[in-house]
Formats: sequence, structure tokens, C-alpha cells
Amino acid sequence: MSGRRQSSSKRWVERQRRDVYVRQAHEKGYRSRAVFKLIELDRRNVLFRPGQCVVDLGAAPGGWSQYAAERVGRSGLVVAVDVTPMDSIPGVEMVELDITRTGSGELIRRNLQDRQVDLVISDMAPRMSGVVSRDQALALELAEAALKVAGCLLTHHGTLLVKVFEGETTTTFRDQVKERFERYVSRKPAASRNESRERYVIATNPLAGPPSGLEKQ
Repeated sequence: MSGRRQSSSKRWVERQRRDVYVRQAHEKGYRSRAVFKLIELDRRNVLFRPGQCVVDLGAAPGGWSQYAAERVGRSGLVVAVDVTPMDSIPGVEMVELDITRTGSGELIRRNLQDRQVDLVISDMAPRMSGVVSRDQALALELAEAALKVAGCLLTHHGTLLVKVFEGETTTTFRDQVKERFERYVSRKPAASRNESRERYVIATNPLAGPPSGLEKQ
């Protein structure tokens, strides 16, 4: 390992050691610190209710799905979707799938037990290359894929929670959200690191209403 990589690795380990959310996630049995972003967003916006059907896009390693399953309870359903295989979670259905592929919404629907989807959540992020323009384009592709899946699955009173990265493409994505949802807000939870450009868009009430068929992707 080069000196630069060793230095970067040491910084990452030290940051993890000092991170209060990493420690709390370990203590509470959550799979990632990212769950605390979802907890705060839920408290501020009341995203979850018992009995809901929730689809978690890009779910690995599973922290968001764990929390979602706790909140919807036994009468609810959580479907975790990711291209990467993931260890099972009690109360969560797993779907191994790339949501950017054509027809992903239809494939997810097959795992919904004939239930309508109340909430689609997405904490997806691309593997950052350090090239800002490339990273922005990749992040936009994932956010747009989540938006399309939500358009396929959400009920008329459903909600989409999706991560975006502030930059040149953010306005483009928010314009798309405005066209498809009655209202939306943008949040940056306390658990997001200060240096991160991530924000979370929460959009409610799809304007098209419950889909009669699946939107082609």
C-alpha cells in the first residue's frame, strides 16, 4: 500500500473511531450510521406508520431497512432492493436488482404481495471518483431511477425520500420532482457529515395518482 493510501486509511479509521453515530449504530445493533439520518427525517416529517408498505432502494448494508421494519411493524411490509447481496433482516423481503435497468419497477412489484406502496426511500450514492462532473452525473442517474420507480409504485398519497447531491444537476432533478409531486421539501439531517453535499428530498402526493400500469424505464 502506498504512503498516500495508508494515510487516507488512517484518517478514515480515526474518523470512524470519533464518530458518535458510528458508536451509537454499533450499540443499538444497526448496520450503518446512516440510520440516524433516517430517524431524524422521520421525526421531522412523520414518514412511517404501522402497517405501511415500504420499498428501500439501494438498501445495503441494511440500516434503513432495519429501522423501516421496526416502524411499520408486523402488519407492514418492507422490500429491500439492492444490486449487492445482503444478509437477511427479520421482517424484510430482499430483492437483488439493479434499479437502473429497464423494467425494474415491474420486478419489484412482484415482491409486494399485492400491496400498494406507501413510501419509497433511497439513500443511494455512486462510488465517488473525485471528478465532480462525473460524480454529479452518476448521482443524478441514481436519483432519477428512484424517481421513476416511485412513479411506478406509489399510491396517490405516497411519499418519496431520495438522496441528492448539491451541484449543477440538483436543479434539474428538483424540476422533475415538481412535475411529478404535489409538494416537496429538502433536508440535511445532523448525521450528514459537514463536508458532504448530500441532501434529502421528501416528495409527497404523486400528481399522476396510482399508476394503472408500470412506467417503462
